[in-house]
Amino acid sequence: GPRRVTGTEAPKKYRKPKPKPEKEYLLVDGYNIIFAWDELRNLAQGDVKAARDSLMDRLSNYAGFTKKNVICVFDAYKVPGGTEQIYRYHNIDVIFTREAETADQYIEKAAHELTKQYQVTVATSDAIEQIIIYGAGAVRLSARNFESEVVNAEREMQAQYIAQDTDRRQTVGSSVGEEIRKAMARENG
Repeated sequence: GPRRVTGTEAPKKYRKPKPKPEKEYLLVDGYNIIFAWDELRNLAQGDVKAARDSLMDRLSNYAGFTKKNVICVFDAYKVPGGTEQIYRYHNIDVIFTREAETADQYIEKAAHELTKQYQVTVATSDAIEQIIIYGAGAVRLSARNFESEVVNAEREMQAQYIAQDTDRRQTVGSSVGEEIRKAMARENG
């Protein structure tokens, strides 16, 4: 027969819509950040790929630590006939824009889409000439502030790693000590 609706169960049509998922996106203007951070800029002067890889590694660690969804966008718009390329690097997405599209333009489009559903932060250079509206409620993070956020996260990760390491050593040490103590007690008992 018909399903009885118990008191605890609201009929389907009255169920509240699910709240927006609490996902956070961070859109990073890759070359912009590379040339804004001294360490990466110096690296890029000798080898741009090394600077890119270094940024991607740091973003990957940052993403793992903060649980943010990181999308790093690099300009490839000067590459004739270049098509957009998206690939996964560890736990982050890396995008090379298509010909005739700058990282800025790509990020602006992506931010407009993502802010409909998620919290979005855009990390870009301090010296940005035009003020870009990154969709409803996207937050702009300057390269300098972003750098200090990344450095702080790295320090915390380091501290946690050292703490875990110390914990491990202590537990190993004490259990061995315990065993020896018991054995000695047996010997003398």
